[in-house]
Amino acid sequence: MASFDDLRRSLWDTSSDYGVQPPLIDQAILEAERLLDFTLPGSLLDMLRSQNGGPVAKSRDAFPTNQPTSWSSDHVPFNSVMGIGHRERTVSLLDSPYLVEEWGLPSAVVLVSGDGPCWIGLDYRACGRHGEPSVTWFDADFDSELVLAPDFRSFVEGLTSASDFESLQSEATPD
Repeated sequence: MASFDDLRRSLWDTSSDYGVQPPLIDQAILEAERLLDFTLPGSLLDMLRSQNGGPVAKSRDAFPTNQPTSWSSDHVPFNSVMGIGHRERTVSLLDSPYLVEEWGLPSAVVLVSGDGPCWIGLDYRACGRHGEPSVTWFDADFDSELVLAPDFRSFVEGLTSASDFESLQSEATPD
């Protein structure tokens, strides 16, 4: 397994700047934490300092699950990361309060990836506003959720390629 330090630099698909916010500065972090009223995990901020959001590399665009979701029997997608900023026509972590309300998600969640009705978010319900949140999959259409990892760092370290699952499914399917 790759180390988090290696992953935070190699996570990004640098062929596109879609969804990428301006470089992250300390003032933007303070503004985000004030607006969201949550302390963001240091591992997320470290990653966003490498690139402030955007598409992830194909080698890290899925997270394995131990139970089926509406997306797949064995994984969920992780195509992009929301950055911190106000770039026009780009969804940001700062949009979480609106999106959480719009999709009827728990209020103690900061969304980091997804596109309604399915989202991946930092779940602060168990740890409180200033604790280390778990990472949870939310499906608003089915009113379901699944904890993916106990913290953001573990989540990133567990990312793999969605093509790995497609290969496994095609191998398991008889001709």
